[in-house]
Amino acid sequence: MPKDSDIETKTSINTNGSTTLTAVSLPSSLESELAKLDSDERFNRYVNELGESYSSDTVSSTKATTLRKNAIDAALANIKQSMMIDLCFVLDCTGSMKPHIAAAKDSILQVAKHIQQTNPGFNTQLGFCGYRDFSNKDQRLQLFDFINSYKKFAKYVSTVLAIDNNDFAEDVLGGLNAAVNEMSWRNGTRIILHIGDYPPHGQRFYNKCSDLYPQGDPNGLTAEGVLESMQKKNILYCFGKITKYTDVMINVFQSIIGVFPVFDLVGGDPIALIDKLKKAACTAITSSVTLTSTLGTGNDDIYSIRQKKLEMGTQEPKWDKALSHSGVVLWYSFPINLDRLKTRAYFTKEQLFSREFSFKMSKQPFSAGSEKYAYFGLDTTENPTQNVVIKEYLNIVYKTNPIEKYLETVEVSTIAAYLATKFNSAIKRMKKVKKVKFVETKLLRAVIGNRNKYYTVEQRFQGATFERFNVNSGVIVELRPVLEAFAHFTYEYTKHYLVVCDLQGVELTNEFLLTDPAIHCVDLLRFGKTNLGERGIEECFLANHTCNDICEKLGLYEPPRFSTVRRLLGCGSCCYT
Repeated sequence: MPKDSDIETKTSINTNGSTTLTAVSLPSSLESELAKLDSDERFNRYVNELGESYSSDTVSSTKATTLRKNAIDAALANIKQSMMIDLCFVLDCTGSMKPHIAAAKDSILQVAKHIQQTNPGFNTQLGFCGYRDFSNKDQRLQLFDFINSYKKFAKYVSTVLAIDNNDFAEDVLGGLNAAVNEMSWRNGTRIILHIGDYPPHGQRFYNKCSDLYPQGDPNGLTAEGVLESMQKKNILYCFGKITKYTDVMINVFQSIIGVFPVFDLVGGDPIALIDKLKKAACTAITSSVTLTSTLGTGNDDIYSIRQKKLEMGTQEPKWDKALSHSGVVLWYSFPINLDRLKTRAYFTKEQLFSREFSFKMSKQPFSAGSEKYAYFGLDTTENPTQNVVIKEYLNIVYKTNPIEKYLETVEVSTIAAYLATKFNSAIKRMKKVKKVKFVETKLLRAVIGNRNKYYTVEQRFQGATFERFNVNSGVIVELRPVLEAFAHFTYEYTKHYLVVCDLQGVELTNEFLLTDPAIHCVDLLRFGKTNLGERGIEECFLANHTCNDICEKLGLYEPPRFSTVRRLLGCGSCCYT
């Protein structure tokens, strides 16, 4: 690493309001990189990320804005298409499945109500494919094509009978094949939620099972053929597990199409079963819509995108054997007022603070999102050491200065954290309303393997389950009224300049601790490609937001344009009739 020089001392205000004295010697190469930062760097990067080229050293803000508008138009069209949903329940309809057929019927209207309340922009069509076994002859398969009436669908499911047969293995492949090839798949998001308690015919699918066709499907169907056909049609597969007897089947299926969601439906309590099935269906819908909305942003198909999200996962390294590294972390202090927040020129190199940083990190990431890898990290700067997460962008365009993209991430986090402090002040007199906080995110620059490397670094969540609550596309994954009120607050507090969204993190006893937010903003040349601009505010937030009692207590009453936007976009088309 270059030799330190020119010790500089600064004072910065942390997100918790305390004051920290920072002293650091910046490597000359880092000072050189910072000296090059200006608005042109960001414009050039935006153009590069859109796959465009430019002839001069700089790109005009007009050209960058035009390209961003075109990209946003395409992204919003894709999001709208992803909210058109085909959901097919594939159900084992043999004798042992009677409680689950009843639960499916009872949960359908609950699913409809939940989706209507949380995501009114969804238009969901439901279909049904029941399978039994070859001894059931003309009752082996039972299909009901897609319909957008939940009541009619529930009425049909109530007529489905659980019929016994003469072995434990079932015609699973026949049922899945019929669902894939005989249902009328039309919409952008396509989901199969398969629920069953026993495996298909064929010894490869079980360790021990009564099976009249141990050599496999008598009609010649194979798991490879059925599942690959499912992949080609971009149908996302999810499985509801009822017994351990499907474990081998799950492993075989995952060896063919990769990791897929497996929902735990084990248990005999009928009330709990209805709730589990409702949660499984809602999760399948929201996660699939989120995945499908990313199609068109690259060359991946839906299964390769899901693989990136689900395949990662390594053990935390043994830190006493891990290599030590040193570098510098940089961050912004809070803007002193709203005018500074809304000024693009405020977040410049002159507003940066820095300190030395010693750390260790895992060799392989433990997780991957659509944009970043996440690594286990250990902050060894002080004693005791601190567990951290170190994140790296997947596809940096190195034609431009990479440090600029990471600083933009720090800017987004800083603004979200600043607005959270304002929100917490506004709700401090409300009882039983949890605070909203964002972990402090810093840029980390270090020399690793003789290369300048850039990351973000932040506190690691421990002792709680990481959840995604909503997405920048407007999808509400897990409804938390306080977080929806916070998003509404950011819109009103900034006088309709921006909305903080993509809220994810952990829910603790008295607060939400969040990370990696996104911001929709009327200024298209801020906050990166997840900023969908004024149209994003209108179509991804206003059209999907329903004010709650926290909104009302804060005086955030639903403006007339909320309902106008919903009407123009045709929201609320999930049909109960």
